[in-house]
Amino acid sequence: MRLLDGIRVLDFGRFIAGPYCAALLGDYGADVIRIERVQGGEDRYLPPVAESGEGGMFMQLNRNKRCLTLDLASTEGRTVVRQLVLSADVVVANLPPATLRQLGLDYDTLSALNPRIVLVAVTAYGSTGPMSQQVGFDSVGQAMSGAMYMSGLPGAPVRAAVNYVDFHTAQACAMGALAALWARERSGRGQLVEGSLLRSALIQNNAVLIEQAVRAPNRVPQGNRGYSAAPVDVFATSDGAVVVQAVGQAMFERWCAVMGRSDLLADPRFADDVARGVHSAAVSAIMSAWCAGQTRAAVLATLADAKIPAGPVLSPQQALDDPHIRASGMLQAGAFAGLPGGFPLAAHPVDLSDTPAGVYRDPPRLGEHTDELLCELGYDAPAIAALRSRGVV
Repeated sequence: MRLLDGIRVLDFGRFIAGPYCAALLGDYGADVIRIERVQGGEDRYLPPVAESGEGGMFMQLNRNKRCLTLDLASTEGRTVVRQLVLSADVVVANLPPATLRQLGLDYDTLSALNPRIVLVAVTAYGSTGPMSQQVGFDSVGQAMSGAMYMSGLPGAPVRAAVNYVDFHTAQACAMGALAALWARERSGRGQLVEGSLLRSALIQNNAVLIEQAVRAPNRVPQGNRGYSAAPVDVFATSDGAVVVQAVGQAMFERWCAVMGRSDLLADPRFADDVARGVHSAAVSAIMSAWCAGQTRAAVLATLADAKIPAGPVLSPQQALDDPHIRASGMLQAGAFAGLPGGFPLAAHPVDLSDTPAGVYRDPPRLGEHTDELLCELGYDAPAIAALRSRGVV
């Protein structure tokens, strides 16, 4: 028996935050139903990898789901949604509050139909404030939290290539959904779970904002170098780059021993982490010179022996080929009907010893389970054919 057997989740999410939240619940056994436009959502095809057009993002975020195509603008489509809500435990939707109300997916409407429903609502900017009705993507959270400004170099802010704000939001909302389901066991009622991209981004950059509010250092970006410790940087070796992050006095002393520079311990510029952060360019210069004449493997082996955190900077192909990643099982074999060779699927973020998460259903083809789900709601074959002829499904 899976942890969330018997829990039904309606996934109205698009792109990342909503769909990944629902996928995480599906990993624990929830019956997740992806509600998708009849012609297919735009997030199904980014970036295209299958012969049928489905994309890598879709493959990752829609395992363990059944797919129902539905025209939410039609009266008959709304009727199907209401019937689904009566049998559902969780609704996931990453849409602005006004759009939720327009579609009848706001918490007041849903809870009137089903008082036990848990609504997970994900927005870009939160449900209050002057920007609350606007749409936004991951990069907006990176930008408005100060994180993008602090990346790169002065005058050249850099967006992280990975959508870390989206994935943080999805994981937080999945945790909120589980907490709400647990609370329902005590109260008998569902509740509204709200998350936003901007909130998640502010959480991840909170320490920098605290420092600015208290001390106002007005920091400027300095590439890959750290601000409160050193060496923290990316270094070139003879055959590739490594990232190093040494924090704390004991680690700095071990690093000095590796460099053969015990004299640095008496240098007031490197007296503590804060001082080393201020003079990080000097520390990086020493480390750069040491790395330059060695192979990446040799550098990493020496640092590992000294218990100094470091790792190789890998290309996507190198990550796929990396022996540790391959041995760890962190990438699992995924399958899809339109992708004969399968695909590498990142595993669930955490392992539970007694009730583990797993992948038991491949990402769905467009409308693959429409008839199946409508039959479960009581529609017979002629009724389903009529809905299909009118473009409702």
